[in-house]
Amino acid sequence: MKRRTFLASSGGALVASAAGCIDIESTEDGGTTDRADDELVVATYGSFIDSPSTSPGAWLKEEFESEFDARLVWQTPPQEINYFIQRQQEGVAIEADLYLGLTTSQLVRVDENLDDPLFQTAPDVEGMDDIRPGLDFDPDDRALAFNTGYISLVYDSTEIQAPTTFDGLLDEEFAGDLIVQNPGTSSTGRAFLLHTIDHYGEDGYLEFWRNLQDNGVQILGSWDDAYGAWQEGAAPMVVSYSTDQVFASQEGADLDEHQIRFLEDQAYANPEGMALFEDAYAPDLAEEFMAFLLRPEIQGEIAQRNVVFPATENAELPAEYDVLAHEPPEAVTFGYDRLQGSVEGWIDDWEREIVQG
Repeated sequence: MKRRTFLASSGGALVASAAGCIDIESTEDGGTTDRADDELVVATYGSFIDSPSTSPGAWLKEEFESEFDARLVWQTPPQEINYFIQRQQEGVAIEADLYLGLTTSQLVRVDENLDDPLFQTAPDVEGMDDIRPGLDFDPDDRALAFNTGYISLVYDSTEIQAPTTFDGLLDEEFAGDLIVQNPGTSSTGRAFLLHTIDHYGEDGYLEFWRNLQDNGVQILGSWDDAYGAWQEGAAPMVVSYSTDQVFASQEGADLDEHQIRFLEDQAYANPEGMALFEDAYAPDLAEEFMAFLLRPEIQGEIAQRNVVFPATENAELPAEYDVLAHEPPEAVTFGYDRLQGSVEGWIDDWEREIVQG
């Protein structure tokens, strides 16, 4: 892949996420119309449906509909969970039954911004006992993990050898070489921000980001934006996932152009969960969908198509997955209690310092 042929925005600029593909009719106040009993509306992030790499959305829709004689409708609002927080704050009906892709920091944001519950307690569904220990990230038992990933650098080794430390990213030789996501709008970008806070502390992370900005980092709105720009040659390094070689292998790409770097021999662990909305229209169908996602064969397909690790211990994966999906020597993550009362302030401070300047 030839790098530096993409006309990207200048370092530090923010690009909005692509518009969501919401495949339902809505009334003026946002409530759905003509909902059929056999229709399930699942909200998720855009790359789960339409990714620059590969996506499980279309395959899951076909498999689920063929077995359950139901219509699965994907909803992908650009602001992800913030869209539903805003709707609840405005007293507008939530048209989705299930949210797929919740992270710990998103749950904290929900709880800190809403007085009434957005999600209900997770039902007992078949397969939940197979979820791996350590992925039970919601203290209120609303979310069930369905996959997990590690945030790392992905880089083209035919152009550079990526640094091994955060400080190394500030070296002049890597000026303009890195693309990251906006932590205010992207869960991937938020995970990378949290990793920098873990490394530099609350008193030091903003100085690192100022220096990173001075070194020409490109900050784009979403993972789709960032990875797509990286693929087109905007820079040789991008914040992404340590399973990137799974996608590269599937596409027959040169693995030298899809190398993984764990800064400080670490990566931020980012499990994703699914949760039922409090006022779900089709809760029984949503429960069936949750159990469907936890089946061993479905877990294996989600992992490969979403380019992540499965959540369950019995997922069915090809033998080469152990070689292509890289786990860091050390995983870093902030639990719910550490993020509560802190993550909103960290992001606000980052936006004031880096976006507003």
